Amino acid sequence: MFEGFRRNCLLYGEEGIEIFKNSSVAVIGIGGVGSYVAEALGRSGIGRLILVDYDIIDITNINRQIHATMETVGRSKVDVMKERLITINPDLRVESYKEKFSEENKDFLFENQFDYIADAIDDVKGKVTLIKEAKERGIKIISSMGTGNKLNPLDFKVAKIKDTKNCPLSRVMRKNLREIGIEDLKVVYSEEINDYKFSKPVGSTSFVPPVAGLIIASEIIKDLLEGGRDGTDRNS
Repeated sequence: MFEGFRRNCLLYGEEGIEIFKNSSVAVIGIGGVGSYVAEALGRSGIGRLILVDYDIIDITNINRQIHATMETVGRSKVDVMKERLITINPDLRVESYKEKFSEENKDFLFENQFDYIADAIDDVKGKVTLIKEAKERGIKIISSMGTGNKLNPLDFKVAKIKDTKNCPLSRVMRKNLREIGIEDLKVVYSEEINDYKFSKPVGSTSFVPPVAGLIIASEIIKDLLEGGRDGTDRNS
């Protein structure tokens, strides 16, 4: 076992570490939420990560994205994240795609096989397409709802999309997903109520999107562990 995961082993046992090592997770969207999902999964010992994001690191990302520094501004998010993850765990297999996931180009992602999808896309159409494809293919997925214009990280909840409240993005997603017959979707969302109006760009903090990302990573780790230990197919 990689010595860097010795403290993880004290919590999950060698069996758990082996389950993580043999697991693959796709993280779609490597921004304020997704960069922390990828980081936490990499430090947990996940054996293979697929990173998808078309964007480059902008100076305005520095306040909340773990791969954003003055040295990485202007570089591809997936390239920088891949390099960072490999410095954490040289044995980690990382595949990166400089693509914007959409209905038109969805096939590139599903040429891969993986156990779980972390949806950190900020585009409604892309999210709906990703969730629909995951459900049809029997791949577990967890989705991040809105983290912009939020100030309180303690207001995050894990729930089914049908049970969310006080979240504008959840409301839009709930409607779109109901139209295609999907209600059984695990999401991380905030119940924070504020007076901010929808605008571009939205405000953000250094501690709200990362917390959502870390919660998503913890849910993925929990589900992979439970699926691996009870002998069920993790893709079911």
